[in-house]
Amino acid sequence: MNSLNQIPVMIDCDPGIDDAMMLTLAFAREELNVLLVTTEAGNLTIDKTTYNTLSFLTHINKRVEVAKGLPQPLLRKQEVAENIHGESGLGNVTWSEPTMEASARPAIVAMYDTLINAAEPVTIVATGPLTNIAALLVAHPEVKPCIKQISWMGGAVVGGNMSATAEFNAYVDPHAAELVMRSGVPIIMSGLDVTHKAYITRDEMTRLRTLGTPFAEKVADMMQFYTFTQRQTPFHAPGFAEQIRIHDVSAIACLIAPHIYDGDDYFVEVELEGRLTQGATIVDYTKQSGNEPNVYVLHSVNRAAFIELFFDAVTTIGKTL
Repeated sequence: MNSLNQIPVMIDCDPGIDDAMMLTLAFAREELNVLLVTTEAGNLTIDKTTYNTLSFLTHINKRVEVAKGLPQPLLRKQEVAENIHGESGLGNVTWSEPTMEASARPAIVAMYDTLINAAEPVTIVATGPLTNIAALLVAHPEVKPCIKQISWMGGAVVGGNMSATAEFNAYVDPHAAELVMRSGVPIIMSGLDVTHKAYITRDEMTRLRTLGTPFAEKVADMMQFYTFTQRQTPFHAPGFAEQIRIHDVSAIACLIAPHIYDGDDYFVEVELEGRLTQGATIVDYTKQSGNEPNVYVLHSVNRAAFIELFFDAVTTIGKTL
C-alpha cells in the first residue's frame, strides 16, 4: 500500500446522472487514489459518455487520464438510456466545457499499462456495461493478478429494470458480463437488490440545497430530473414515489465503507440465450448448483450511513470550487 494508505482504483463508467454522483464520491475521498478513468458506451453513446466525463471532471477540477472505450457492446446492437438520463445524459444540468482532452490511448491500452505498471493490485470500479473490462481480460489475461477486485454496479438477484428479468448494465452487454463473471477475478456486485435500498428521498434532496454551494445546487437539479424518469421495480421500498436511487454510488461506497453493506458469496452467471431472460444475472442464492462462489453479492445497506457519506462528498467537492 502507498504511503497514504490509499486504495488504487481505475474507474470504468458511462455518465449518466448516477455515474456523476459516483465520481463525486470517488474524488472526494482521500482513501482512494484514482489512477485512470475509462468510458463505456452504456447510458449513452461513447462520444457522449466521454464528453460528460471530461466535462464533469473539468468542473470539479480533477485532472486524471480519461481514456475512451469501445463504441458498442461485444455482440449486441447498442441500446442507450436517454429516456432515464436525458438526451445529454446529465439531466437538465450543464457542467463545464472540458479543458482536458481524452487520452491518445484507447481504454484497453490505458487499462493494460496502468495495471502492469501499478505498484500493487488495483481495484476496478465499473458502473456501466462490462465491455471494456471483458475485452481487456480476453486480450490480456496476464493482467488478472494485477487486479485486486472488480466492484461492479450491475445485475440483480431477482427481476430487472431493463426487462422483467435483467438490469440495464447486464442487459446491454450480457456477453461481456458473462466473460467477466467467469474470469476468476474477485467481483463485488452492487445489484438492484442493494442499490434500490441506497436511495435519497425528496426531503433529503431538498436538504442538498441547504449545503449552500453552487455544486450542491447543480447536484440537486440533476437529481430532480431523475425523479421523473426512474421506474418502479420489484426492489422499491414503501414510499417509492419519494425515492431517487443513485445506483452507481454503491460501487464506490462499498470500498470506502464496507461495514455499511451486507452481502454473501454466490455463484453468478449471465443468461445469454433466453428469449425472455437475456441479460439476467442468475444468482445461485440457494447454493444448489455445486459451483464455487465467484461473486460477493451485496443485498443490504445502512441507508442513513450511506446518505451521510454522499452528503459529505457533495459538501467536500462543493467547498473546493
